[in-house]
Amino acid sequence: MDLTTLDAAALAKTQQGLEQRFTELSRANMQLDMTRGKPSPQQLDLSDGILTIVGPGECMGEDGTDYRNYGIGTGIPEAKAFFAAFLEVEPDQIIVGGNSSLNMMYDAMAGAVLFGLPGGGGPWRGEDGQKAKFICPVPGYDRHFAVCEQLGIEMIAVDMNEDGPDMEAVESLANRDAGVKGIWCVPKYSNPTGIIYSDATVERLAAMKTAAPDFRIFWDNAYAYHHLGGGPARVGHILRACEAAGNADRPLLFGSTSKITHAGSGVAMMAASKANIADAAAKLSIATIGPNKINQLRHVRFFGGMDGLLAHMDRQAALIGPKFAAVNDALERNLGGKGVAAWTKPQGGYFVSVDVLDGCAAQVVKLAGQAGVKLTPAGATFPYGRDPHDRNIRLAPTMPTVDEIERAMEVFCVCVELACARKLGEAD
Repeated sequence: MDLTTLDAAALAKTQQGLEQRFTELSRANMQLDMTRGKPSPQQLDLSDGILTIVGPGECMGEDGTDYRNYGIGTGIPEAKAFFAAFLEVEPDQIIVGGNSSLNMMYDAMAGAVLFGLPGGGGPWRGEDGQKAKFICPVPGYDRHFAVCEQLGIEMIAVDMNEDGPDMEAVESLANRDAGVKGIWCVPKYSNPTGIIYSDATVERLAAMKTAAPDFRIFWDNAYAYHHLGGGPARVGHILRACEAAGNADRPLLFGSTSKITHAGSGVAMMAASKANIADAAAKLSIATIGPNKINQLRHVRFFGGMDGLLAHMDRQAALIGPKFAAVNDALERNLGGKGVAAWTKPQGGYFVSVDVLDGCAAQVVKLAGQAGVKLTPAGATFPYGRDPHDRNIRLAPTMPTVDEIERAMEVFCVCVELACARKLGEAD
């Protein structure tokens, strides 16, 4: 039954039934949370062996270096070798840091604002009296947008298509305005849509003309190995593509194990051209005496190589795949064919993106909260927290159990129908 085709009487009757069902669900006093993409306790349990894999007397590197002490600011050699394979780069093209890739992205952006980057004319802050600007594919990752907002970088939204950002818009913006300094990209299982960038998109990002000589692609490969059961998807290699196009300094690649091992105590990394790595290492040498080298060593020994990591991610997929299936089943069963919602069916990552009728997302989130289901605020997936269409909602299924997801999705679907029915009723 497509709600958008009902006459006024049929729509009013449908809304009355939805209001009653919503009241019933609200009385259940649910306390369910689908706001953020957190690993479940069962996922975290898979990595508990990492806590004891480096014991007393086992903290020496392969060359005899005592990793309990200061130094080695860009990462221990063993970790560089391992995470270079993780990001498919050479060990001299990577910095292995602390626990947070977001922290490394923030530092890279702040360093550009304060001091500039190789190939540029100086600090991004106030350069030529203009505010630096950044391209933000939407819907996207709220924390990326928060970094720009705090550092005073103007954000320009471009639509996300099925193969990556709208490249016509990206190329136009980058080519005509030297104040446009870069673009945020989550190339695999993009947050929140699950989009996988096509080879054509990667090649266009690498080769496009930019007015700013220091234009940077912040390539957040946060979900590089986070598949849902079909094995990791392939994405074109942005660094190699940029090298081939004569723009080797353009990309900064980021990754971490925060959703692979233990959240908050993983290992983060940044890969880039040798010029970018030298620049980042020089800035880093002022900021820190060195990262947690013992934690880096733990990760290397725990996985033993990429085969070990891939097997670990297969075990993660076995845990979270059924949760994503439960979300999709509920959406198909309750909202399929009703004309009020469209959603993604990702192959990996941590989110499902739902678009409802324009002007309804904030009301859906509000109603769900009243019924005991917390959702990410409407608009969070857009710069400045403003979705111009008020239609996108991000669901995060990894933390709850399948049973909790089924109950939460029942509430969510009723809220979608009710909010949209009310909106359609207002239009009549």
